[in-house]
Formats: sequence, C-alpha cells, structure tokens
Amino acid sequence: MNSEKVVQEWFTIWRIGDFLNLPITEDFTHVSPFGTINGKKAYLNLVESNKEKFLGYIFQIHDSIYETSKACVRYTAKQGENFSLDVSEWYYFKEGLITKVIAYYHIGDIREDRKLSSD
Repeated sequence: MNSEKVVQEWFTIWRIGDFLNLPITEDFTHVSPFGTINGKKAYLNLVESNKEKFLGYIFQIHDSIYETSKACVRYTAKQGENFSLDVSEWYYFKEGLITKVIAYYHIGDIREDRKLSSD
C-alpha cells in the first residue's frame, strides 16, 4: 500500500473511531508536544484511557506531501463546537504500516517573554 493510501486509512479510522485498527507497527512511536509514546500497545492504551480527547474529530486537510517512506499532512482537527487544533504531522512507514508519527501543534498560551512586539 502506498503512503497516501495508508495516511487516508489513518484519517478514516480516526474519523469513525476504530482506533484499535490503526495501520501501525508493533514498535510504533508517536512524538508530540506532550512527549513520546513508544509501542503500539502503549499508544492504544493511552487512546483507550482518553477517548474523549482522541475521538470525535472532523479533519480538514490543507496540504499533504507523499513519498515512498514518509508523508507530511497539515490539517485542522475540530472536536465539537469549541475546539480546533492546527496540526502538521510527519508519518514514517515500514512494510506498508506507519512506524512513527511526529506531530507539531501548539498546546498552550505563549509565555510573555516569548511574545512578539510590534515595535
């Protein structure tokens, strides 16, 4: 299966909430601003324990790049009426499955000392 089809399957599975069937390897790694999760079992257990935070999203894909062994997708994830998250994710593949995801998104307020001035 090519990288575009695997990523499309990833988003379809998240959209329908069937996370136990994600196309990921046993040694899957997920890296995000919250930290690194190593292993398919640990990842699925985390999702299972936090379904309300992981499920129920609508995805608006803005950009995507697909190569043989990796892909990148920029999207907005919306959950309910009041939550929206802009995300860029890199996907890495091994034997037709996702072996690693590196996710980039903002998870909090910008510290005062990091804000840009208009001067």
